Amino acid sequence: MKLSFEVDQGPGEKAALGLIVLKADETIESEFRPVFDLDGVSLFHTRIESAPEVTPETLMKMKEKLTEAAALLPANRPLDAVAYACTSGATVIGPEAVAAAVRKVHAGAKVTNPASAVMAALKHVNVARVGVVSPYVETVSDALCTLLKDNGFDPVIVGSFGQAEEAVVARIAPKSVEDAICAVGNDPKVEAVFASCTNLRTFSVIEACEKRLGKPVISSNLALAWHMMALAGLPAQGAGPGRLFRS
Repeated sequence: MKLSFEVDQGPGEKAALGLIVLKADETIESEFRPVFDLDGVSLFHTRIESAPEVTPETLMKMKEKLTEAAALLPANRPLDAVAYACTSGATVIGPEAVAAAVRKVHAGAKVTNPASAVMAALKHVNVARVGVVSPYVETVSDALCTLLKDNGFDPVIVGSFGQAEEAVVARIAPKSVEDAICAVGNDPKVEAVFASCTNLRTFSVIEACEKRLGKPVISSNLALAWHMMALAGLPAQGAGPGRLFRS
């Protein structure tokens, strides 16, 4: 018995998005899931090999694997936006190099990463003086601060958990993240707080932090989700927590 069928535009009728996730990342997919649970929107994931320890040297090793990882994303229809989900990796490799590697296999896609997304988000909420919460060792945190400075932002205070192991970062309790964000954000010179790292759990505490501080709080995952939606032409209003998704 031969069955008949009709064909429609398939998954991703409104937008098809790609996300390159680190092998060591245990957080971003669960935080992204409710944001992108939209009719006609597909979010495809692939993984990239990453070291368990985060140093400038291990981060740079991902550069040569980016195109291969991006090639594992579906290509039956053009992807609207592709994100490489590593703040420190994008900082060390460079946003332009990341985009070039992805576009070798997804030529028409708009490409972003958490570092670029955070800077776009800070401009969107109109702040320049930033308090930074970093889970990482000083050399990695310093590179991120340099990138912010080079793009017109002032990281006036930096707080770090001083961790090199991704597995530890993924297990930092949300209450500890909230307290760290508020400790950094309490500085009167700080206009907004940026919590770096896609492996750091932040979505559940952003609203509470903003209420305590009276300032915008932007995390790597929050900014990346918002920027992907903006690049794909999707309405972001109310899709995620915090002022960024209300402005």
